[in-house]
Amino acid sequence: MTSPPILTDSAALGRNRARATAMFLQSAVADEMQERLNEVNRRFTAPAVVTGFPEFWAQRMPDARIVPDADTLDLTAGAHDLVIHALSLHWANDPVGQLVQARLALQPDGLLIATLFGGDTLGDLRRALASAESHVTGGLSPRVAPMGEVRDLGSLLQRAGLALPVADSTDYPVSYANPLALMRDLRAMGEGNALNDRLRHPTRRKVFAETARFYPMTEGRTPALFQVITLTGWAPAATQQQPLRPGSARQRLADALRTDETPLPAKDD
Repeated sequence: MTSPPILTDSAALGRNRARATAMFLQSAVADEMQERLNEVNRRFTAPAVVTGFPEFWAQRMPDARIVPDADTLDLTAGAHDLVIHALSLHWANDPVGQLVQARLALQPDGLLIATLFGGDTLGDLRRALASAESHVTGGLSPRVAPMGEVRDLGSLLQRAGLALPVADSTDYPVSYANPLALMRDLRAMGEGNALNDRLRHPTRRKVFAETARFYPMTEGRTPALFQVITLTGWAPAATQQQPLRPGSARQRLADALRTDETPLPAKDD
């Protein structure tokens, strides 16, 4: 088996996160997480949180075990009834491996909730940066971590062996005075460029000036969208609901719907 490609420079990501001061998206995700847990209507007694921002999550969930989002998660098999992977899966070199490790840490019928940025995140900024860099330098460099679509990311739960998988997304629209203010806020969030294949020298100032020219403004402001995808799945357990076997139904669908069943016409040979 081959190892997954190295997507993220973990040292650079750590430096970015150590300088982070803006936690508004982490806070929004934590609030959303709490609402989802309230809807589950179940008391979790052994939670764990996988995160790149341990101090923030330790304050939000003081009873949880807090572990870093390293390639190998510091989790004990079968030790937790709840594992939260908090807004860091988009930096993982092996997202499926992270979900598998989280599943193995769950007790039977334990819950996993993982959040990450989705493919609609900062679309305008990505396009403006690409146009500006191409215009100034004649080429493109890696600047944004790859982000998947909700329908594709949902399949990761099944690949990781989780039951009852659900994937959905929440949009967080914000606006800034200009694109440079947006990029400064990304650095303050600890979400600056930490790609392993990024340029290792400072970007030319003209690229940022051209980015402002290419960025679509709205009423004099710079709009931006953060799409957060939430993946939810349960560790398999015998007590969970199971789908019926094909052909095992005892009642016709037409009877349940109180309608007439119309046979399909026979196909001509």
